[in-house]
Amino acid sequence: MNPLSSPLLTDLYQFSMLQSFLEHGMEETAVFEFFMRKLPPQRNFLVAAGLEQVLDFLENLKFSPEELAWLATRFSPATIAYLEQLRFSGDVHAMAEGTVFFPHQPILRVTAPLPQAQLVESRIINLLHYETLIASKAARSALSAPDKLLVDFGLRRAHGAEAGLLAARAAYLAGFSGTATVLAGALYGIPLFGTMAHSYVQVHGNEEAAFEHFARSYPANAILLIDTYDTEAAAAKVVALAGKLRAQGIGIKGVRLDSGDLAQHARQVRRILDQGGLDTATIFASGNLDEYRLQALLETGAPIDGFGIGTALDTSHDAPALDCAYKLQEYAGKPRRKRSEGKATWPGRKQVYRSYAAHGRMACDMVALASGDEQAGEPLIHPVMRDGRRIHAAPPLAESRRQALAAYVRLPESLRGLAPAAPYPVTISAALRALADQVDREASCARN
Repeated sequence: MNPLSSPLLTDLYQFSMLQSFLEHGMEETAVFEFFMRKLPPQRNFLVAAGLEQVLDFLENLKFSPEELAWLATRFSPATIAYLEQLRFSGDVHAMAEGTVFFPHQPILRVTAPLPQAQLVESRIINLLHYETLIASKAARSALSAPDKLLVDFGLRRAHGAEAGLLAARAAYLAGFSGTATVLAGALYGIPLFGTMAHSYVQVHGNEEAAFEHFARSYPANAILLIDTYDTEAAAAKVVALAGKLRAQGIGIKGVRLDSGDLAQHARQVRRILDQGGLDTATIFASGNLDEYRLQALLETGAPIDGFGIGTALDTSHDAPALDCAYKLQEYAGKPRRKRSEGKATWPGRKQVYRSYAAHGRMACDMVALASGDEQAGEPLIHPVMRDGRRIHAAPPLAESRRQALAAYVRLPESLRGLAPAAPYPVTISAALRALADQVDREASCARN
């Protein structure tokens, strides 16, 4: 079995509940929504991502004979017979990937028979949470350095292979220029970027030989790592080599810095390159970078053309988890509401309407009922799957990236920076509040 596509990649209680639902004939339509309860202190907004992976999972949901045999040692024959025939047959409504959103706004709604809608909870949360987490982190660098080359360097420090792969996708969607992860390029068409490692320089007898070998191997894309020993001395060697190679039609595209005072090294290296006639050669920097260091480097005027961001991005180190939930909002045609202390939900199927100010910037959002409660503004949630099949082909990842970049332009100025800002205004419609009150009254009567 492929562990990453297996329906066994879930929590035990999903199967335990499914079996009980079947035993008690509870198979009517259920509605679940995925949303964030609150923003981390370090985030002013979030960027929706992971929808395409969720739709792939739902569309291909199927148990193999080996998986059924394993489950048969733990669950009843009737449950195994149900799972053997199971295919996701529900509907999905969602915000498009790249949409900016805020707490209490559902970014995905699943409408399906209860056993199905419950079974898929864990994997849906797993996919939406991680890609949204990374896209929201990447957006901060994209906003801090909109005109710079930004490359995901995080595979080696990501929490597992799938995390590294999906981080590359989420970062590109959120505005990064590309990734160093080769499989992400093959699967998603993300532009690939890379230079060399320090080991490449070390195995050569000297830097000059390493630089020349690499330039001859990649005459159209020679970017040389120059901080293995002495950064400025290596820059001078690059200049000397460039004259030799130029006569043979080989150019030096750029250099990479990976340690030390990046701003100071960049200034000195820029001077050396310019004086040596390499004024078009770029300077690319990496080494424990995040959006804060990025902003600081740019504020000093450091002549750096691009950045590789790794560990801080793929682990979202300053906000490593989001307070997200996938909760039941309706069952058998009746609205449902969780009222746990600090975790109460708004019942029913919902829509999010976004209004804009005269200058085109986002002004406020309204969370309302999906039907019979139409509000002014742009509806953000749309049907994407019907009866277990996509309504439209998956959009190109570049299109979702364009949507994210367009959304940043319409953000209020206060939300675009790294500093915490006053919360964006999100209100709950009167009709939705009235429905919550009604559900509470009915629940109170039932208890009494």
